[in-house]
Amino acid sequence: MERALTTPAPKNATPPKNGTAPKTAMAPKSTDGARAYLDLLAREASAVEFEGPILQARAAGADSATLEELERAKVAALQVRAVLRRRAKREAELSALFDTASDLAGLRDLDAVLEAIVHRARQLLATDIAYMTLNDPERGDTYMRVTDGSISASFRRLRLPMGAGLGGLVAQSGTPYNTADYFADPRFRHTNTIDVAVHEEGLVAILGVPLRLGTQVIGVLFAANRSARPFAQEEVALLCSLAAHAAVAIDTARLLQETRAALAELSEANTLIRAHSESIERAADAHDRMTGLVLRGGGVEDVAAVVTEVLGGRLTVLDDEGRPLVGESGDLDTGVFDAAQSSRALGRTVKRGDAYVASVDVGAAPLCTLVLRTDHPVSDTDQRILERAAIVTALLLLFRRSVAEAEGRVRGELLDDLVSRPELRGLDDRARRLGVDLDAPHVLVVARHDGQRERGAFWASSQATLAHGLATARGDEVVLLLPGDRPGALARRVAAELSASLGRPATAGAAPASGPVTAVASAYQEARRCAGALVALGRTGDGASAEELGFVGLLVGERREVSGFLSGALGPVLDYDARRGTALVKTLNAYFGTGGSLSRTAEALHIHVNTVTQRLDRVGQLLGEDWQEPERALEIQLALRLHRLRTHMPDA
Repeated sequence: MERALTTPAPKNATPPKNGTAPKTAMAPKSTDGARAYLDLLAREASAVEFEGPILQARAAGADSATLEELERAKVAALQVRAVLRRRAKREAELSALFDTASDLAGLRDLDAVLEAIVHRARQLLATDIAYMTLNDPERGDTYMRVTDGSISASFRRLRLPMGAGLGGLVAQSGTPYNTADYFADPRFRHTNTIDVAVHEEGLVAILGVPLRLGTQVIGVLFAANRSARPFAQEEVALLCSLAAHAAVAIDTARLLQETRAALAELSEANTLIRAHSESIERAADAHDRMTGLVLRGGGVEDVAAVVTEVLGGRLTVLDDEGRPLVGESGDLDTGVFDAAQSSRALGRTVKRGDAYVASVDVGAAPLCTLVLRTDHPVSDTDQRILERAAIVTALLLLFRRSVAEAEGRVRGELLDDLVSRPELRGLDDRARRLGVDLDAPHVLVVARHDGQRERGAFWASSQATLAHGLATARGDEVVLLLPGDRPGALARRVAAELSASLGRPATAGAAPASGPVTAVASAYQEARRCAGALVALGRTGDGASAEELGFVGLLVGERREVSGFLSGALGPVLDYDARRGTALVKTLNAYFGTGGSLSRTAEALHIHVNTVTQRLDRVGQLLGEDWQEPERALEIQLALRLHRLRTHMPDA
């Protein structure tokens, strides 16, 4: 076993004097070295680790032939490693190009696609920054469109004249250019504006390739480093491929925009044609009147009244099941219903005896039927009027049906109407259909926020549904009409919960909305002003009602409740004077009137300074120790003036 682990001595070696052969470590075989390099390749070792097998062989005393064999194996392994790394890099590049093509296939947002292309260019070329400029034909230059990795604001706003700098030269010539050191490269026309921006960004090595649409250059795609670096031809080719994708994205967006514009023009033309056709059909006075009734929110009864006024006779309006909506159906026989079926099939008025029948269906199902009985013949024009009345009635019924369905899904429409159009008829009925009793006490809350509008609207709708209220979104605010009679507490709860939901501060103002329907609109305005006042007072993220804002509430509140303000600002002092017969209010008037001087207050009241101090201490106990803080003192002084006015003007 020991002999198997020793290495035979060379033939010309001199044996040791003691006659025993020396024991040395076995030198590695070439196959062992090859296996070691395969292991290094398998675990993707760094290049320096490929020196390991040779160093180990030397340490083990391997002969020169073995070392040469290992050196050749190392070179071959490093070549294989380089090929594998190039292929991995190429695979990553092809994957990026494939992802870019996928982005273009589902193009929805041009900015997002261009940002993805620039970001991939920076990642694949391993540069500090990548950016894109687009040509401006009107101004004759090229401007910065997208950047990735930029740290300079002036660089992101840079505009390059055609031919100036590297980018301007690429935009003008349509030829890729790159430089390992931009400031030291004499090929480019340097300008102060460009050099200052490039210097501020810290760029040194720059590569720029053109964005082409056919033979037209529309911009430039760049990759740049903040240290000197040459760009290989493969990197130039990769950036050119990404630039081609970017050009396709820009052209696709342009075509989509042109298509939308063409569709909009067609839609506008179709609208004009329809409007012209309707104007012709409504030439008759009766047609205009019926249309006007619908626009003003009139009902089936109003349309029937116009028909009987214009045509005379007696009109009966039947619904889809033959039940009367207007008039009586007692004298209608089966012939009338047969005539209604014929009218729907022909699309015209059908005469049966002394009755003229016009019926309208939707999807082969009857929607409404108009039966006119008159003692005199009805002309063709009058029959057209009856047909138009049937169509208007059918549209009105369809509209009512659609409105009912829409109100079941969108509760905010009712609140919008209550806030902006309280004069509309039927708001109470619509509210009752939604399970909202407007006669009960309610609070109108307006919450301002700068978070996601969709998230804010969803939160408000959920809260309104749970509380059997209403909610809507209006710009950067959500509006809620919720049952309750404590505006301040409700405003604070809404502000806190909405802020938590959005992750951003929401400021809520609230006002009571009890009474007539018009009270909701007034409460909305007051709540908006209250929320604005909170923001102006630096209380963003808080909630309050006008009554809780002190003298500011007198400005924002709809009711201008002076009594409530006096009670909040000065109430404890007024009550103390009334119970004890003291002169604290008089002392406060003198104190503020003398600019806060204790001695002059004592002189004005003809009392000792210690007495003034005792009275003011009592005031501090009643109003709180912060009663002399500037904002609180201002409220107290205003309350004192209002109290004097009310004392001298009892009706105030």
